[in-house]
Amino acid sequence: YVRTLDQICEKIDETIVLGGTGVLMQGGLHPDFGIEWYEDLLRALHAKYPDFQLHCFSPPEIHNIHLISGLSYEEILTRLKAAGLYSMPGGGGEILDDEVRRRVSTKCTTDEWLGVMRAVHKVGLRSTATMMFGIGDSVEHRVRHLERVRNLQDETGGFTAFIPWTFQRENTALGRRITEEPTGIDYLKMLAVSRIFLDNVAHIQSSWLTQGLRLGQVALRFGADDMGSIMIEENVVSAAGAHNTADEKMLRHLIRTAGFRPQQRDILYHHINRDESAKSDASDSAMLNELSVAFAD
Repeated sequence: YVRTLDQICEKIDETIVLGGTGVLMQGGLHPDFGIEWYEDLLRALHAKYPDFQLHCFSPPEIHNIHLISGLSYEEILTRLKAAGLYSMPGGGGEILDDEVRRRVSTKCTTDEWLGVMRAVHKVGLRSTATMMFGIGDSVEHRVRHLERVRNLQDETGGFTAFIPWTFQRENTALGRRITEEPTGIDYLKMLAVSRIFLDNVAHIQSSWLTQGLRLGQVALRFGADDMGSIMIEENVVSAAGAHNTADEKMLRHLIRTAGFRPQQRDILYHHINRDESAKSDASDSAMLNELSVAFAD
């Protein structure tokens, strides 16, 4: 259940060899781990990899630390930032409506998720926002989710990207209760609406990991401008039935054949130019717009 520091460092070393600049790292809600455990982990990683971006944890994890340590969200995030936290993923968003969350996600309430993200942005960190739909939610629930993300973005400006995906039901208890799954068309509609509705969020990310590589590619024509990252290791979505994999070469190919130019980015969407990718892209005559691609994010 708990990875050792050496095991985590092995994955980071592998990421760096592949040209990665950051890691997305989040876990479950450990009943005994308070703020000190997370601080020690971040300090150790930041000391060993000072230029490597640590995109870590999630609002439910921060809320769990709050319950164990008795500290406010802002106090927790201030300490984690000092220890080396670079930014935060938007995990645990599911549907930001408690009518849905009471049935499917008790990790934190809508207000708690938004409260953590407000604190993330207040201490000077950036984050992504997510949506997992197809969990018994209605179109109205999804619109309320988008509205809450947009309202918080108007307040803080701290979200770098929005990432919607469909619920992966295989091997889950919730999946046995869900009778109707979103289709690929539903996913593409959600992307398009997200791009229009979230006019204050700069980037919309395609979730090829959950939707598959081909639909992930089509998403670039339905509002997404980011193919996300390659995955060295992923346990949650794959355990729920999605087994899609891609390396850098494949993602670059998908972006080019969709009519765009691939561009590696870091976690905060700063462009990264490596000699080999610059040479490859310079010879591509089909460049139209610019696509952001993160590796090991």
